[in-house]
Amino acid sequence: MTPDLIQACGDALYDAWRARATVAPLLERFPAITVADGYAIQSRMVARRVQAGETIIGKKIGVTSKPVQDMLGVYEPDFGQLTSGMVCSESDGVDLNGLIQPKAEAELAFVLAHDLVGPGITATDVIRATAYVSPCFEIVDSRIRDWKIKIQDTVADNASCGVFLLGQAKGDPRKLDLQLAGMSLQRNGALHATSVGAAVQGSPVNAVVWLANTLGRLGLPFRAGEVILSGSQSPLLPVADGDDLVCTIGGLGTCRARFHGKAAV
Repeated sequence: MTPDLIQACGDALYDAWRARATVAPLLERFPAITVADGYAIQSRMVARRVQAGETIIGKKIGVTSKPVQDMLGVYEPDFGQLTSGMVCSESDGVDLNGLIQPKAEAELAFVLAHDLVGPGITATDVIRATAYVSPCFEIVDSRIRDWKIKIQDTVADNASCGVFLLGQAKGDPRKLDLQLAGMSLQRNGALHATSVGAAVQGSPVNAVVWLANTLGRLGLPFRAGEVILSGSQSPLLPVADGDDLVCTIGGLGTCRARFHGKAAV
């Protein structure tokens, strides 16, 4: 794709986010689009948000499970950038009025105490650099019509970032078995899904290692204080006004997300 077309696609996705609207899948309109093009479009979309006053506060890892990789026809994760405008809190809940076609996923967040500069990062490096881990919800959202995405589409759309919230529980990753820690997800008081940390690239730590090294090769280090969302441990769950989700990670604690308002779609 030409630089002008990349910029136009990034601007279109930014405008769709602002308008709470969707666009046709990029891959349908531009069959030659590559994953590299998608990341260039993502950079433009995120840059527009930064120009409007937001700041980059972390990263997210997506497409970590084999079923999702098979669906998208790709066999490594992807990543997106977290901004200050994406932060929600347990006390306030999630306002759906700012979202388009949201779906929730439960996962583990890493909050960094020290910089991580790849490549060459190991699991031990990630553990040492982590201030704490917390259970969290990421509310993914797509500016692509009807969630009709392939990997190029979701990468361009900032890995389908919507909003996220961290639980108040904080755990020391040196004292937790993040690979075997069980996760349960309740929806409106009923058990909806169970999983284990190993569902994410064998361990959530491995997902963070992958991203630190991938970004390091691009000259993008992790910085102290950043939040890293390590990838979903639950199926994607559409959410609506009144939904009450609770994620519990064994040995760590809970994160609760209450939803109010009405999404655009």
